[in-house]
Amino acid sequence: MKVFVTGATGFIGSAVVNELIANGHQVLGLARSEAAAEKLKSVGVEPLYGDLTDLESLKKGALAADAVAHLGFIHDFTRFAEMCEVDRKAIETVGSVLIGTEKPFIVTSGTGILRKQGIALESDVVVETPNPRTATELAVNALAAKGIRASVVRFPPSVHGDGDIGGFVPILIRIAKEKGIVAVINEGMNVWPAIHRLDAARVFRLAIEKNPEPGTRYHAVAEQGVKMDAIAGAISDHLKLPFKRIKEEEAAAYFTWFTHFAMFDNPSSGAWTQQELNWKPQHPELLEDLEGNVYFKED
Repeated sequence: MKVFVTGATGFIGSAVVNELIANGHQVLGLARSEAAAEKLKSVGVEPLYGDLTDLESLKKGALAADAVAHLGFIHDFTRFAEMCEVDRKAIETVGSVLIGTEKPFIVTSGTGILRKQGIALESDVVVETPNPRTATELAVNALAAKGIRASVVRFPPSVHGDGDIGGFVPILIRIAKEKGIVAVINEGMNVWPAIHRLDAARVFRLAIEKNPEPGTRYHAVAEQGVKMDAIAGAISDHLKLPFKRIKEEEAAAYFTWFTHFAMFDNPSSGAWTQQELNWKPQHPELLEDLEGNVYFKED
Protein backbone atom coordinates (compact mmCIF):
# COMPACT_ATOMS: atom_id res chain seq x y z
CA MET A 1 0.00 0.00 0.00
CA LYS A 2 1.00 3.64 -0.32
CA VAL A 3 1.41 5.33 3.05
CA PHE A 4 1.46 9.08 3.63
CA VAL A 5 3.85 9.79 6.50
CA THR A 6 4.19 13.03 8.45
CA GLY A 7 7.40 13.42 10.43
CA ALA A 8 9.05 11.18 7.84
CA THR A 9 12.56 12.55 8.42
CA GLY A 10 12.35 12.47 12.22
CA PHE A 11 14.05 10.08 14.63
CA ILE A 12 11.09 7.68 14.83
CA GLY A 13 9.45 8.65 11.54
CA SER A 14 12.53 7.80 9.48
CA ALA A 15 12.64 4.36 11.12
CA VAL A 16 8.95 3.86 10.28
CA VAL A 17 9.65 4.86 6.67
CA ASN A 18 12.47 2.31 6.39
CA GLU A 19 10.29 -0.36 8.01
CA LEU A 20 7.46 0.30 5.55
CA ILE A 21 9.72 0.22 2.50
CA ALA A 22 11.47 -2.96 3.70
CA ASN A 23 8.06 -4.62 3.86
CA GLY A 24 6.98 -3.73 0.35
CA HIS A 25 5.05 -0.50 0.90
CA GLN A 26 5.41 2.80 -0.95
CA VAL A 27 5.85 5.98 1.07
CA LEU A 28 4.76 9.54 0.40
CA GLY A 29 6.58 11.73 2.92
CA LEU A 30 5.74 15.25 4.04
CA ALA A 31 8.75 17.52 3.43
CA ARG A 32 8.93 21.06 4.75
CA SER A 33 12.20 21.93 2.96
CA GLU A 34 14.30 21.03 -0.05
CA ALA A 35 16.83 19.37 2.26
CA ALA A 36 14.08 17.19 3.75
CA ALA A 37 12.82 16.30 0.28
CA GLU A 38 16.30 15.25 -0.84
CA LYS A 39 16.72 13.14 2.28
CA LEU A 40 13.45 11.37 1.55
CA LYS A 41 14.32 10.80 -2.09
CA SER A 42 17.62 9.22 -1.08
CA VAL A 43 15.79 6.38 0.68
CA GLY A 44 13.17 5.86 -2.01
CA VAL A 45 10.41 8.10 -0.64
CA GLU A 46 8.26 10.37 -2.80
CA PRO A 47 8.28 13.82 -1.14
CA LEU A 48 5.21 16.00 -0.76
CA TYR A 49 6.09 19.61 0.03
CA GLY A 50 4.25 21.06 3.02
CA ASP A 51 4.16 21.03 6.79
CA LEU A 52 1.77 20.49 9.69
CA THR A 53 0.42 24.02 9.42
CA ASP A 54 -0.17 23.70 5.66
CA LEU A 55 -3.55 21.98 5.87
CA GLU A 56 -3.97 21.68 2.11
CA SER A 57 -0.76 19.64 1.89
CA LEU A 58 -2.12 17.29 4.54
CA LYS A 59 -5.36 16.80 2.60
CA LYS A 60 -3.42 16.18 -0.60
CA GLY A 61 -1.23 13.55 1.06
CA ALA A 62 -4.14 11.73 2.68
CA LEU A 63 -6.12 11.67 -0.59
CA ALA A 64 -3.13 10.32 -2.55
CA ALA A 65 -2.42 7.42 -0.17
CA ASP A 66 -3.99 4.19 1.06
CA ALA A 67 -3.07 4.91 4.69
CA VAL A 68 -1.79 7.76 6.84
CA ALA A 69 0.91 7.56 9.52
CA HIS A 70 1.00 10.74 11.60
CA LEU A 71 4.36 10.96 13.36
CA GLY A 72 5.02 14.67 12.95
CA PHE A 73 4.94 17.03 15.92
CA ILE A 74 6.57 20.44 16.35
CA HIS A 75 8.74 20.05 19.45
CA ASP A 76 8.77 23.64 20.62
CA PHE A 77 8.31 23.35 24.39
CA THR A 78 8.27 27.15 24.75
CA ARG A 79 4.95 27.11 22.83
CA PHE A 80 3.76 23.66 23.84
CA ALA A 81 0.02 24.41 24.05
CA GLU A 82 0.14 26.10 20.65
CA MET A 83 1.95 23.11 19.11
CA CYS A 84 -0.66 20.75 20.56
CA GLU A 85 -3.35 22.84 18.89
CA VAL A 86 -1.46 22.56 15.59
CA ASP A 87 -1.47 18.79 16.06
CA ARG A 88 -5.21 18.72 16.75
CA LYS A 89 -5.97 20.71 13.60
CA ALA A 90 -3.70 18.48 11.53
CA ILE A 91 -5.51 15.35 12.77
CA GLU A 92 -8.92 16.89 12.10
CA THR A 93 -7.83 17.94 8.62
CA VAL A 94 -6.57 14.51 7.62
CA GLY A 95 -9.70 12.93 9.07
CA SER A 96 -11.95 15.24 7.05
CA VAL A 97 -10.83 13.65 3.77
CA LEU A 98 -10.97 10.07 5.10
CA ILE A 99 -14.72 10.08 5.83
CA GLY A 100 -16.39 7.20 4.04
CA THR A 101 -13.12 5.39 3.32
CA GLU A 102 -11.54 2.38 4.99
CA LYS A 103 -8.09 3.94 5.05
CA PRO A 104 -6.18 3.40 8.31
CA PHE A 105 -5.06 6.60 10.02
CA ILE A 106 -2.52 5.88 12.77
CA VAL A 107 -1.70 8.78 15.10
CA THR A 108 1.20 9.14 17.52
CA SER A 109 0.52 9.78 21.20
CA GLY A 110 2.34 8.98 24.44
CA THR A 111 1.89 6.79 27.50
CA GLY A 112 2.94 9.79 29.58
CA ILE A 113 -0.47 11.44 29.26
CA LEU A 114 -2.00 8.53 31.18
CA ARG A 115 -1.38 9.88 34.66
CA LYS A 116 -2.80 7.15 36.87
CA GLN A 117 -1.96 4.92 39.78
CA GLY A 118 -0.71 1.54 38.63
CA ILE A 119 0.24 0.34 35.19
CA ALA A 120 -1.00 2.21 32.11
CA LEU A 121 -2.88 -0.05 29.70
CA GLU A 122 -3.99 0.24 26.09
CA SER A 123 -7.58 0.22 27.32
CA ASP A 124 -7.06 3.37 29.41
CA VAL A 125 -9.01 6.28 28.01
CA VAL A 126 -7.59 9.79 27.77
CA VAL A 127 -9.91 12.46 29.10
CA GLU A 128 -9.65 16.21 28.81
CA THR A 129 -7.22 17.61 31.38
CA PRO A 130 -5.13 20.78 31.74
CA ASN A 131 -2.38 18.93 29.80
CA PRO A 132 -2.75 20.27 26.23
CA ARG A 133 -1.25 17.06 24.79
CA THR A 134 -4.57 15.30 25.42
CA ALA A 135 -5.89 17.18 22.38
CA THR A 136 -4.28 14.58 20.13
CA GLU A 137 -6.26 11.62 21.45
CA LEU A 138 -9.44 13.64 21.88
CA ALA A 139 -9.21 14.52 18.18
CA VAL A 140 -8.81 10.83 17.33
CA ASN A 141 -11.87 10.03 19.48
CA ALA A 142 -13.93 12.54 17.51
CA LEU A 143 -12.87 11.00 14.20
CA ALA A 144 -13.49 7.45 15.43
CA ALA A 145 -17.01 8.46 16.49
CA LYS A 146 -17.65 9.28 12.83
CA GLY A 147 -16.51 5.82 11.75
CA ILE A 148 -13.12 6.99 10.46
CA ARG A 149 -10.49 4.30 11.05
CA ALA A 150 -8.37 6.55 13.24
CA SER A 151 -6.26 4.82 15.89
CA VAL A 152 -3.37 5.60 18.20
CA VAL A 153 0.10 4.25 18.85
CA ARG A 154 1.33 5.50 22.23
CA PHE A 155 5.10 5.79 22.59
CA PRO A 156 6.84 5.73 25.98
CA PRO A 157 8.92 8.63 27.34
CA SER A 158 12.09 6.94 26.08
CA VAL A 159 12.26 5.81 22.47
CA HIS A 160 15.97 5.15 22.26
CA GLY A 161 18.69 4.09 19.85
CA ASP A 162 21.24 5.41 17.37
CA GLY A 163 20.46 8.92 16.18
CA ASP A 164 18.59 10.00 19.32
CA ILE A 165 19.67 13.59 19.86
CA GLY A 166 16.46 15.27 21.03
CA GLY A 167 14.86 12.64 23.24
CA PHE A 168 14.58 12.52 27.01
CA VAL A 169 17.84 10.60 27.57
CA PRO A 170 20.00 13.11 25.62
CA ILE A 171 18.34 15.89 27.61
CA LEU A 172 19.35 14.21 30.88
CA ILE A 173 22.91 13.86 29.58
CA ARG A 174 23.09 17.51 28.55
CA ILE A 175 21.79 18.67 31.94
CA ALA A 176 24.37 16.49 33.72
CA LYS A 177 27.21 17.97 31.66
CA GLU A 178 25.99 21.51 32.33
CA LYS A 179 25.57 20.98 36.08
CA GLY A 180 28.62 18.79 36.64
CA ILE A 181 26.61 16.17 38.54
CA VAL A 182 23.99 13.53 37.74
CA ALA A 183 20.92 13.90 39.95
CA VAL A 184 17.79 11.93 40.69
CA ILE A 185 14.81 13.11 42.68
CA ASN A 186 14.50 11.41 46.08
CA GLU A 187 15.40 7.73 45.63
CA GLY A 188 14.88 7.73 41.87
CA MET A 189 12.30 4.96 42.06
CA ASN A 190 10.00 6.54 39.47
CA VAL A 191 10.11 4.76 36.12
CA TRP A 192 10.03 5.47 32.41
CA PRO A 193 8.80 2.76 30.05
CA ALA A 194 11.00 2.39 26.99
CA ILE A 195 11.39 0.93 23.50
CA HIS A 196 14.11 0.86 20.86
CA ARG A 197 13.25 3.00 17.81
CA LEU A 198 13.44 0.00 15.45
CA ASP A 199 10.98 -1.95 17.58
CA ALA A 200 8.75 1.14 17.73
CA ALA A 201 8.82 1.36 13.94
CA ARG A 202 7.74 -2.26 13.63
CA VAL A 203 4.78 -1.69 15.95
CA PHE A 204 3.70 1.26 13.83
CA ARG A 205 3.99 -0.69 10.57
CA LEU A 206 2.02 -3.63 11.99
CA ALA A 207 -0.69 -1.27 13.22
CA ILE A 208 -1.05 0.22 9.73
CA GLU A 209 -1.28 -3.23 8.16
CA LYS A 210 -3.81 -4.37 10.76
CA ASN A 211 -6.14 -1.47 9.85
CA PRO A 212 -7.69 -1.65 13.32
CA GLU A 213 -11.16 -0.69 14.40
CA PRO A 214 -11.71 3.05 14.95
CA GLY A 215 -10.37 4.24 18.29
CA THR A 216 -7.97 1.34 18.90
CA ARG A 217 -4.98 2.10 21.13
CA TYR A 218 -1.62 0.36 20.92
CA HIS A 219 1.36 0.69 23.27
CA ALA A 220 4.75 0.55 21.59
CA VAL A 221 6.33 -0.52 24.88
CA ALA A 222 9.15 -3.02 25.24
CA GLU A 223 10.07 -2.32 28.87
CA GLN A 224 7.31 -1.64 31.38
CA GLY A 225 9.45 0.70 33.46
CA VAL A 226 13.14 1.55 33.84
CA LYS A 227 14.02 3.19 37.16
CA MET A 228 15.38 6.71 36.97
CA ASP A 229 17.97 5.62 39.52
CA ALA A 230 19.36 3.11 37.00
CA ILE A 231 19.26 5.59 34.10
CA ALA A 232 21.09 8.25 36.13
CA GLY A 233 23.59 5.69 37.40
CA ALA A 234 24.49 4.66 33.87
CA ILE A 235 24.94 8.31 32.84
CA SER A 236 27.09 8.97 35.92
CA ASP A 237 29.31 5.99 35.16
CA HIS A 238 29.86 6.99 31.54
CA LEU A 239 30.45 10.69 32.18
CA LYS A 240 32.42 10.01 35.36
CA LEU A 241 30.37 12.65 37.15
CA PRO A 242 29.19 12.53 40.80
CA PHE A 243 25.79 10.94 41.42
CA LYS A 244 23.49 12.85 43.77
CA ARG A 245 20.01 12.36 45.21
CA ILE A 246 18.10 15.62 45.53
CA LYS A 247 14.81 16.52 47.18
CA GLU A 248 11.72 17.50 45.21
CA GLU A 249 12.10 21.13 46.23
CA GLU A 250 15.61 21.13 44.71
CA ALA A 251 14.53 19.57 41.42
CA ALA A 252 13.60 22.78 39.60
CA ALA A 253 17.03 24.29 40.21
CA TYR A 254 18.69 21.26 38.60
CA PHE A 255 16.24 20.13 35.89
CA THR A 256 14.63 23.55 35.15
CA TRP A 257 11.90 23.12 32.48
CA PHE A 258 12.48 19.34 32.39
CA THR A 259 11.43 18.81 36.02
CA HIS A 260 7.94 17.63 35.08
CA PHE A 261 9.37 14.91 32.84
CA ALA A 262 12.10 13.91 35.29
CA MET A 263 9.36 13.20 37.84
CA PHE A 264 7.32 10.99 35.48
CA ASP A 265 6.30 7.72 37.07
CA ASN A 266 4.70 6.01 34.12
CA PRO A 267 4.80 2.19 34.28
CA SER A 268 3.09 1.03 31.10
CA SER A 269 2.20 -2.32 29.62
CA GLY A 270 2.46 -3.34 25.98
CA ALA A 271 1.29 -6.91 26.57
CA TRP A 272 -2.01 -6.56 24.71
CA THR A 273 -0.27 -4.87 21.78
CA GLN A 274 2.32 -7.63 21.56
CA GLN A 275 -0.43 -10.24 21.47
CA GLU A 276 -2.70 -8.33 19.10
CA LEU A 277 0.05 -7.54 16.58
CA ASN A 278 2.02 -10.77 17.12
CA TRP A 279 5.08 -8.71 17.99
CA LYS A 280 8.03 -9.14 20.36
CA PRO A 281 10.91 -6.71 21.04
CA GLN A 282 14.07 -7.66 19.16
CA HIS A 283 16.44 -4.77 19.79
CA PRO A 284 18.54 -3.58 22.77
CA GLU A 285 16.90 -2.35 25.95
CA LEU A 286 17.47 1.18 27.26
CA LEU A 287 20.21 0.32 29.75
CA GLU A 288 22.02 -1.69 27.09
CA ASP A 289 22.12 1.41 24.90
CA LEU A 290 23.30 3.48 27.87
CA GLU A 291 26.01 0.98 28.73
CA GLY A 292 27.29 1.01 25.17
CA ASN A 293 28.39 4.03 23.14
CA VAL A 294 25.04 4.92 21.55
CA TYR A 295 24.68 8.04 23.70
CA PHE A 296 28.35 8.75 24.42
CA LYS A 297 30.13 8.66 21.07
CA GLU A 298 31.86 11.97 21.70
CA ASP A 299 33.06 11.05 25.20
